[in-house]
Amino acid sequence: MESTLPSRLTRWWHFPRRRRNLLVGLLATALFLLALLAGAWTRVCAGGACPSIAGLTNYDPDQASKVYAADGRLITDYGLQRRTVVPLKQMSPAVVAAFLAVEDRRFYRHHGIDWVRFFGALKSTILGKRQGFSTITMQLAGNLWPDQIDRRQRTGLKGLSRKIREGRMALEIERNYSKDKILELYLNQIDLGNRAYGVEAAAQRYFGKSARSLNVAEAAMLAGLPKAPTIYNPRRSPRAAVQRRNLVIGILEDAGKLSDESAEAWKSYPLLLSTRSDYSGVAEYFVEYIRQILSTRFGTDLYRAGYRIMTTLDLDMQQAAERALEAQLQNIEDGGTGPYRHRTYRQYLDQRPEKGSPQTDTGPFSPYLQGLMVTIEPKTGYIRAMVGGRDFEDNKYNRATQGIRQAGSAFKPFVFAAAIRAGIPWSSVWDDAPVSVEIPEQPAWEPKNYDSRFDGPITMRQAIRQSRNTVAVRVGLQVGEDAVIAEASNYGITTRIPRVPSIFIGSADVSPLELIGAYSGFANLGVATTPQGILRVEDREGRIIWQPEIRDHRVMDPEHAWLILDGLRDVVRHGTAYSAVVGKGFRVPAGGKTGTTNDGMDVWFIGFTPDLVTGVWMGFDKKTVIKSNAQGSLLAAPAWTAMMREVYERRKIPAPWAMPEGILSAEIDMSTNSLATPFCPRDKVVREVFFPGTEPMDYCPLHSPFRGGW
Repeated sequence: MESTLPSRLTRWWHFPRRRRNLLVGLLATALFLLALLAGAWTRVCAGGACPSIAGLTNYDPDQASKVYAADGRLITDYGLQRRTVVPLKQMSPAVVAAFLAVEDRRFYRHHGIDWVRFFGALKSTILGKRQGFSTITMQLAGNLWPDQIDRRQRTGLKGLSRKIREGRMALEIERNYSKDKILELYLNQIDLGNRAYGVEAAAQRYFGKSARSLNVAEAAMLAGLPKAPTIYNPRRSPRAAVQRRNLVIGILEDAGKLSDESAEAWKSYPLLLSTRSDYSGVAEYFVEYIRQILSTRFGTDLYRAGYRIMTTLDLDMQQAAERALEAQLQNIEDGGTGPYRHRTYRQYLDQRPEKGSPQTDTGPFSPYLQGLMVTIEPKTGYIRAMVGGRDFEDNKYNRATQGIRQAGSAFKPFVFAAAIRAGIPWSSVWDDAPVSVEIPEQPAWEPKNYDSRFDGPITMRQAIRQSRNTVAVRVGLQVGEDAVIAEASNYGITTRIPRVPSIFIGSADVSPLELIGAYSGFANLGVATTPQGILRVEDREGRIIWQPEIRDHRVMDPEHAWLILDGLRDVVRHGTAYSAVVGKGFRVPAGGKTGTTNDGMDVWFIGFTPDLVTGVWMGFDKKTVIKSNAQGSLLAAPAWTAMMREVYERRKIPAPWAMPEGILSAEIDMSTNSLATPFCPRDKVVREVFFPGTEPMDYCPLHSPFRGGW
């Protein structure tokens, strides 16, 4: 049967009448189909079903707003579609050639519909095969008006209606715009996967370069994506992507655009993707902080207007902060600072039901040890680094900007600032001994030092240096709660501080960003600056549409401010932070204050140099004792030192603070707070600084040749 079938068909074809009837039937069928198409052509756009191209002259596609670091490096973007519009002339010729070869070889020879491909597709359909015939202009119409032309409708009457509508719009576009303009619109509109729309966004996304710099292999890779952006995504499926790329290179060779040798060379070109796998992953807490600020100001325009957002972020400092904070948190969890009994972050990841899924069972809180680190430039308030937590994908709660925590001893500088302002010198002597504060209708409050020891009479300088709670309480009681609250508010603390004695040792809850920002007033000799993360916002043409001003104000005259600064420098030179800072080889001029809450749930170190203020906090989101003997000097300060050492390996070391001319200096006997005599024991004599009028006037009465029994 099979062997005789061809001969029978051949004999049948030689009968003229049968042949004539077949041809007439095919012609009648074709005319009938054309009549149907003509009717559909007229009706498919009835009632305004087809979009208008009137607005295409000023067509302005949505573009993601891009976020840049202070040095101009791209950090991320905001938008549902990543797109950067570029003129056709700024695209690599290889890009144009590759897309034309794959998508529409006769683009410059048809008027919107390629009839050669149309009849070829019709023939394939009759033979039971599928073959598309969409031109670049037809694809552009579908991409521009996805609501009226749904390119997902491929079969049946809906598919036919969509195709006719697409063809009509393509002809309309071709009658009104040049070929180059149409191609430019298409190459800036096409979906190339990973929310990258247009060749410029895709070139940056996959290769870390502009579309103008793409070579043949890279251009062929992009040209192969529209067929199936997910399947041929080079990051997900590199082998399939390379196979598709080489197919495109073969098409270029067949079209005479490449020689055999060049085609083979480009087919063997390695897949060199950008080492940065995504825009995400860099300074994520900071990026979200900026997004919230801009969203309030610009609304939905932020996601489609293509703004250029220049931020204050220093990417090198940011990476140093992220490394230093995580390294110290892991060190704590690994027992490097003593026994640690909580579940670690790595154990949490291993035990999570779906590895890699976001944390959801604890709401905004995570169950493992957390931390934050913020670096601010004191003269401007510019935020140079911000780490709001350990894992943004797992938990987006920004502890630096959204958290409210007890400041602990990191609040004490405001107590001593109020004392210095009131004329109490660092050399004043206070009793480090048990203290009991009567509170109406409550038991007496009896605070202790963190080590439960008492040192007896010490100077106020020694008290801040060693962070003695009882002295801070005695000083605070003398100047009063109102003075301390006013001092903290003056430096930039806006959270409510209750009028209770416990605020003297940091019981009040504060915003970490505000607390760290307040230390700019110490580093900046009495001028406090408000933290801010945005330099300016530009529109697509580069016009500045918003430029926040530096917000600073003087909180204390330079002389009193220098006295506070000198006491905080002593914390680093001789006090609680010495081992973690100077003891680790950090020699840049610095001051700061360790902080530990009495319950061991929060530890801090806020340190500063003349040009940078950096604050570190560690603790659990749900208040929990971190570990036994939790101290800011032991847990938080090492992270500060690790980061700052890395920063100053690349940064010029600033000159130390200059002492104002009005400051007085004198040798004091610490045991009497009097001017030292040559007969005072040298281990009791220190050189102290004073605001004029607060220095002691009498010589030491204890160590004198005229004292009886000397």
